[in-house]
Formats: sequence, C-alpha cells, structure tokens
Amino acid sequence: MPKYNTTFELTVSELDLIENALRRAELAQTQADLKAGGSEDDAREIHELLGKLHNQKTFYRPAKGTYVGG
Repeated sequence: MPKYNTTFELTVSELDLIENALRRAELAQTQADLKAGGSEDDAREIHELLGKLHNQKTFYRPAKGTYVGG
C-alpha cells in the first residue's frame, strides 16, 4: 500500500498560485451553485482549505521594538 508524502517543498510564489486558483474555483463554484440552486458543499470545502493555508502562514513580526499591527 503506498504511503502519502507528508513533506512538500513549495515556494512562496507556488503557494500564492495555488491560493489564487482556489479562490477562483471557489468563486466559480459559488456562482454555479447559485444558478443551479444546489448545495454549497464544494465551495465550503474550498473555503475551509483556504483557511487551513492561511492558518499555516507565518507573518512578519519584528524581533525588537514595539509591534503595531493593523
């Protein structure tokens, strides 16, 4: 039985490309669901995946000094 690869080597630009493609797919799926009057399960799955990607990002914070976010 094959095993899943648990480590990936993607660059920031590759992840950005994936994230943008998922956003476009989510928009297209949402529009298709609205036209067909169907369920939003596929769009919800894409949205949850985008959330997982966002939660794994490390945002810049200066090591010294006071950090003012916003």
